[in-house]
Amino acid sequence: MVDRVLVTLDGAVQDPDAPLLSADDFGALRGDGVFETVLVREGKPCALELHLARLRRSAQALDLPEPDLGQWRSVVEVAAKEWGSEREGQLRMVLTRGRESAGPASPITSGALSETPDSTAYVLVAGVADRVKKARTEGISVITLARGVSVDLAQSAPWLLMGAKSLSYATNMAALRFAARQDADDVVFTSTEHRVLEGPRSTVVIQRDKQLLTPPAKHGVLPGITQRALFAEAERAGWKCEYRSFFVADLITADSVWLLSSVTLAARVASLDGLRMSAPDCAPEISEMVDRGIARNWNLADW
Repeated sequence: MVDRVLVTLDGAVQDPDAPLLSADDFGALRGDGVFETVLVREGKPCALELHLARLRRSAQALDLPEPDLGQWRSVVEVAAKEWGSEREGQLRMVLTRGRESAGPASPITSGALSETPDSTAYVLVAGVADRVKKARTEGISVITLARGVSVDLAQSAPWLLMGAKSLSYATNMAALRFAARQDADDVVFTSTEHRVLEGPRSTVVIQRDKQLLTPPAKHGVLPGITQRALFAEAERAGWKCEYRSFFVADLITADSVWLLSSVTLAARVASLDGLRMSAPDCAPEISEMVDRGIARNWNLADW
């Protein structure tokens, strides 16, 4: 049983211990690239079409070459097959601008973006972190942290790439390390107006009776794939689902708060800023709807 699988965009299975990235790759030098993380369950990539659509949107936001989604789809299928069906896997699709030495000295030339001839592209599968099972079954402790931006910033400053899944994750990882020092598992970012945004690697959803709410993408949050899958299943089951702005106080008064992500899936917030939050009777139903949603055969038109 392999512990990692590495496949390049040409479909070739590589030795995961052999060097792959060049030292001057823009992804390593500047975080200049995009990625997607996909859960592999029973040998199949979950909600793959939605992930491919978001990969394309993120690439467009960074002015990267248009991804060949058919080629990416084939490579992901090869990687998932190599991983096998006996256990879950975390599959990453990574696309960078390529090597600095392959193009101009700077990616900016005469005020316009200049692409390097060859991008770096690969798929990597590894095991799911131990924390995932506990988060799914026992819930998580969360603290709120200020992101220091307004909800209007994404629309007024599109060059900040808010809402794109770029490789520039240093701030998100720093927030998670800060949370760990506070004995918390995760973070919910807030705006300067004290509105709820998102987690460093998740989408925030609150539940009230049979209603689900999540912040709108216009606030600069990454459109969540697991959240989208949940909403689709919930609406079929008679739930009301809305994209609406809400405040930190709304987290406290909600029947339940969830952080949704592509690998952990549904993690219920069991503690928020030290306040214990009990599980509602519908908690198992919400988790089951997430499982059904990510197992669906999505079309790109759905995203």
